[in-house]
Amino acid sequence: MAAQLKKLVQSAKDSMPDFVRVGYRMCRQGILFLPSQLFGTITHVSTPERIVALTFDDGPHPEFTPRLLAILEQHQAHGTFFMVGESASRYPELVRRIADAGHAIGNHSWDHPSFPAISSRERVRQIRACEEVIGSSGEKLFRPPFGNQTLRSRLDALRLGYRVVAWNVVGSDWKDDSAEVVFDRLARCIAPGSILLLHDALFTAENEQFASRESTIDAVRLLLERYEHEYQFVTVPELLRRGRPQKTWWYQPGDAGYLAGLQRSHI
Repeated sequence: MAAQLKKLVQSAKDSMPDFVRVGYRMCRQGILFLPSQLFGTITHVSTPERIVALTFDDGPHPEFTPRLLAILEQHQAHGTFFMVGESASRYPELVRRIADAGHAIGNHSWDHPSFPAISSRERVRQIRACEEVIGSSGEKLFRPPFGNQTLRSRLDALRLGYRVVAWNVVGSDWKDDSAEVVFDRLARCIAPGSILLLHDALFTAENEQFASRESTIDAVRLLLERYEHEYQFVTVPELLRRGRPQKTWWYQPGDAGYLAGLQRSHI
């Protein structure tokens, strides 16, 4: 019966006039496209320009962030720092320094919880508390901690006026890997319009020894030395202005067992 029904449906499609078939496809694509544009998460941009965005999560850090800033300045590169409000509140001078150097600052919550694991009220409090600390230096860009997100948590960011920004190239620099390994992960995937994920601090870590950002700093140095003449490294806001944002359904509810095993880093 199911096979016969399938044949009937296919036969009906085959007998459609071309203009009806094209209209059907356009309507179907529109039904899928509109929700992703409204509720989707930005992962990169479509652009012919050789521009990419370096992004750094979990800072600022009093030791590692200034060293990273020095490397970016040396290579005339700009980045986007998705800050944890609690850390930003400890180092306001560093927040101002980042903004004054032409880098962008985004919201990464107050103290880095997995958003699907907390209530809507707490999610709103987390975003607003971070927003208050970074103040006018901040952009209306939000990156969910751990990349964990559900539709409900996405809607909370949306109703607060934030664009959610994820990534499409990841260095996985929260592990105990060398700078060369982190660099190779980035170099294999970098392309025009990419958004690269790295960390200038780790607010929580699988192991306290992973909190050091030495490998990340060296990986960024390698990346800029290798690609500074091939790519322009810009902030996320500039990337979005110069390309067409690409969005996807970003559903990562988080692994409760993994999250429970993380340790708070000493910043």
